Amino acid sequence: MSKYILASSNQNKYIEIASRLSNITLLSLVDVGHVDEIIESGLTLKDNALIKAKTIYEKYNTPSISDDTGLEVHALNGKPGVFSARYAGEPSNAEQNIKKLLLNLNQVQDRRARFRTVICLKTSISEVFFEGVVEGVITTKTMGQGGFGYDPIFLPNGYCQTFSQMTLDEKNKISHRGVAVGKLVTYLNNLH
Repeated sequence: MSKYILASSNQNKYIEIASRLSNITLLSLVDVGHVDEIIESGLTLKDNALIKAKTIYEKYNTPSISDDTGLEVHALNGKPGVFSARYAGEPSNAEQNIKKLLLNLNQVQDRRARFRTVICLKTSISEVFFEGVVEGVITTKTMGQGGFGYDPIFLPNGYCQTFSQMTLDEKNKISHRGVAVGKLVTYLNNLH
């Protein structure tokens, strides 16, 4: 079975991605003993996904998978975007980021938003990218206990539950990361 390293210290991302990759061994950064922070200095999601994948590939000489995800709010000209994880400043957490976003959208009628994920697969011969997008709206308050990040305030179009209110399986079928991982799975299945 082929081995890949997920270039993320986010355990929630690991669970979401690993749950879909049954035909490979997906190692976490903890599994390989990686503790150094990877500086996400890119200006785009694709830049950051590549930075993370290359860093891990070069250090461990093992194919790596990384992702970068951003929440893009229409009324905020695409913000927080590439800065979604640190929207409330550094350091910040999901609760602080959500609080700042809801404050910035206070009294705003246009609450359209989209989540966008870019996954990078780095091997010895190539760098391949997979993108997933899901459109929705930002709610006026948090709803649900599951998920992570902005999940409690993101309501995907056509659904009456936020990502936090969905099961992991329900979310994976429609989410930005689920779509991107689906493309990655198809690609890997064609390789192996």
